[in-house]
Amino acid sequence: MYKNTNKNILIEDLGIVDYQQTWDYQTKLFNSIIEKKLALRDLPEDDQIAPSGYLLLCEHPHVYTLGKSGKRENLLINETELKQAEAQYFEINRGGDITYHGPGQLVGYPILDLDSYFTDIHKYLRYLEEAIIRTLAEFNLPAGRIDGLTGVWIGFEDIKKARKICAMGVKASRWVTMHGFALNVNPDLHYFKNIIPCGIDDKAVTSMAAELNRSIPMEDVKRILVKHLVDLFEITIETSITTY
Repeated sequence: MYKNTNKNILIEDLGIVDYQQTWDYQTKLFNSIIEKKLALRDLPEDDQIAPSGYLLLCEHPHVYTLGKSGKRENLLINETELKQAEAQYFEINRGGDITYHGPGQLVGYPILDLDSYFTDIHKYLRYLEEAIIRTLAEFNLPAGRIDGLTGVWIGFEDIKKARKICAMGVKASRWVTMHGFALNVNPDLHYFKNIIPCGIDDKAVTSMAAELNRSIPMEDVKRILVKHLVDLFEITIETSITTY
């Protein structure tokens, strides 16, 4: 009987990094945790040394990604226009529809064994949303949820005026997660005009910089967000390239 009570994670701040490179790295870590789980499941509990998790933080060069439940037509530009925008396009294995990643957007990829926490994907998404909501509150930005729409929203009290500030899409297998969240800190919002973000055509997209009318230090956002993730998931930071 496999039992994992290990809540240690390694945090890696990858900086600005190519999307494909990061996807490959995520997949490697994701598969390594699953392989370790399968190897441990037939051992006595006292002999099981469960794998730690990971949190990858990064920014990407301009890229559009389409989730497995998304529609290709939600990308509103052709290949020539993609090249002109200096952007890439990937169809990937997370849930959700199309989104944009680019410089100034904080992307987080938690690669966690939910057997250490709770085996409930919906609860997992709500915890990620809550970490973002608490982070934004520290910048005096009230944010919240909209029923039926995953992610975090500004102006959520009035659905007609709601603006998405953080998109989410995850994949899970054997209760191990990958992919994650994308928080708009200081991105060029013009790039969202090339898609129907998350397949939702009647809602705007915003950023912390746009809402506060100033540039937001990315390192401050990372530090505060990590603090809230640690508190919510009761994580122990095993090692990190940055001291949070």
